Amino acid sequence: MVSESTTQYTVLARRFRPQSFEDVVGQGHVGQAIRNAIRSGRVAHAYLFTGARGVGKTSTARIFAKALNCPNLKDGVPCNDCEICASIGEGKDVDVLEIDGASNRGIDDIRQLRANVNVRSMRSPYKVYIIDEVHMLTKEAFNALLKTLEEPPANVKFVFCTTEPNKVPDTILSRCQRFDFGTIAQSSIAERLKQIAAAEKREVDDEAIELVARRAAGSMRDSQSLFDQLLAFGGDRITSGDVHQLLGTASDDRLIEVVELMIARNSSAALKSIDEALLRGVQLGSFSDQLLAYFRDLLITAAGAETVPLSAVSDSSRESLKRQAEQWGIQTISSAMQILAETKSKMQRVNYGRALVELAIVRISLLEDLSQISNLAQAVASGQAIAVATPGSAPVQASASLPASTPKRPVAQVKKNEVTPSKEPSPAISAENPAASPVQTIEFTESTLEEFWTQLKSMTPDTLSVHLKNTVRQAISGPNLLEIVFPKSYLFSKSYCERPVPLKQLEELATQLAGKTIECRFEVDETTQVKVPKPSVPVAPVVERRSPSSVDKDDFVQEAVAIFGGQVVEVRPVYSNIKSTEDEDPEG
Repeated sequence: MVSESTTQYTVLARRFRPQSFEDVVGQGHVGQAIRNAIRSGRVAHAYLFTGARGVGKTSTARIFAKALNCPNLKDGVPCNDCEICASIGEGKDVDVLEIDGASNRGIDDIRQLRANVNVRSMRSPYKVYIIDEVHMLTKEAFNALLKTLEEPPANVKFVFCTTEPNKVPDTILSRCQRFDFGTIAQSSIAERLKQIAAAEKREVDDEAIELVARRAAGSMRDSQSLFDQLLAFGGDRITSGDVHQLLGTASDDRLIEVVELMIARNSSAALKSIDEALLRGVQLGSFSDQLLAYFRDLLITAAGAETVPLSAVSDSSRESLKRQAEQWGIQTISSAMQILAETKSKMQRVNYGRALVELAIVRISLLEDLSQISNLAQAVASGQAIAVATPGSAPVQASASLPASTPKRPVAQVKKNEVTPSKEPSPAISAENPAASPVQTIEFTESTLEEFWTQLKSMTPDTLSVHLKNTVRQAISGPNLLEIVFPKSYLFSKSYCERPVPLKQLEELATQLAGKTIECRFEVDETTQVKVPKPSVPVAPVVERRSPSSVDKDDFVQEAVAIFGGQVVEVRPVYSNIKSTEDEDPEG
């Protein structure tokens, strides 16, 4: 039999609902603005409260209605002792109407609201309409509300609450004063939960409260609902283990262990650790969410944002995060986060989520140290000396930097600070590269300009030289200025050469060839017309045709017609250029 006390139980989210502006956690800017408006008599006729779920929008709307109608109002704060404050707090006041926009979304509901707006309030100075989830109203309902919202009666106030302000028409937004409610900090949620635990006379570990606050993701109502469930689940003392068991999540130590194994590239041990966690009741979806949040904590730690709150583990694990972030590097962490994020998006559409998670763990375990690879690639690109390690011998340091013109080889399978050597010794390090020999300079004068231009074109890459061959002439317009002229029909080639990269290549090669700094300028010759050869059209040979009756007396043709049972349709003569042996000169 159910006891009377059980049937009358009220959940924590309702019993500890804010009753004054100071009680609304994390939304002090909204409370201050509304209190100042009430004190100065500048209360607008319509307000729009936006924000995530469970951050205090509807509670603030009720407190606002209390402040408007409380007979004992003092400094913009309702007394919460009078009968009007009590009835508004319980949602039973006749002059404060709370409307659910999701279930009363049609034009007929708004027509009824318009009809009742002109009815004066029964006992309070103001009639207040609180429409929750206002974005659920239909387009016709919003249009029907426009005129009333623009010019409402003097004693009517509207408060709209929504989690999706982007779905509210601009015509409604422009008629309201908007207040955005932010998410609540974890520390504020944890402090509020401690107050509730003390009021309920229950002993709850701080770590358990911190877990609930992190799980709430900035929503006070979500945290209170989870905490209510936790109080019913736990015993005399509630620990972090109770929270993990209730929510199906893994402990901080488990997350640190799995990531440690992935950094060590021990995929088999990592998979065994995950399997053990799943056997102990950890939910796969919750674990993947935790792991993604842990990678996020690693990312902000590697970036040096030490004051940003952690979302996967407690602050006591920061030292472990720092050590792992230094071992892995920010680029490897970013790649691991991308792999797991792609896996999470795929898990929503398939029923083999565990296989995808295990695949992601193996892929992440196989990641190289991308930071070391990036540094090595930059060193090779800039021609710096690198240490080459050979099996059974100490690393060999190149004696000099590689020339800038040394051909670059792709670097594959780089581990930490080593470069896997090729089977044959690289001539770029041990011997002089003939391609890196200095270019013989040519004097930059009018007399040698043709030779200078020919040599310059031969030095340019193919992608650039194919455009330079379309020029009509070159000229020296100054001591260090090379003018290159294109015909009007090759504007595309001129535009390509004027791009920053090709222009820089050409000027560097010209400077190297002339032995002094050379600048290039491109011009268009409007008068020169380049004739593009047209493809020749083959002339069809003249074919002699004869009448089909011309072969009626040909014995061979008639015999073929008789054998195959056909008829003659067309007759064409066949000419042969081959001379018969009878016509040849016997002495030739």
